[in-house]
Amino acid sequence: MAERPAFRGKFPSELSALGDQQYLQMVKARQRRSMKRAGLEYKKLMEKVQLYKAKGINKPIRTHVREAVILPSWIGLMFEVHNGKEFQKVQITANMLGHRLGEFAYTTKSVVHSAPGIKATRGSKFIGEK
Repeated sequence: MAERPAFRGKFPSELSALGDQQYLQMVKARQRRSMKRAGLEYKKLMEKVQLYKAKGINKPIRTHVREAVILPSWIGLMFEVHNGKEFQKVQITANMLGHRLGEFAYTTKSVVHSAPGIKATRGSKFIGEK
């Protein structure tokens, strides 16, 4: 299967060859600004990513930094992003470039109700369970 363009007409192989600074010139101003004003936590995450890639570590990278912009050098890495309660696994692919890590680790779940419980109203006991 042929490789498809992943970001602004560029193929994943071309994007991974770019440096992070060259890539940042391609993204929107909001992402450039957040990278430029990145705090200490974000810089620690960048160092950890470089360390994992240099040593070839296959473990997921655990992080609380949900606002981190996904870079081309992260393609193929596994992250565990904190959603407020637990860590959710996120595998980075080429079509995630330019998005934030937090977009792929949802903080809320859909509510699934079961049968009416003790002290339910009289009318609710006649509703089917499923």
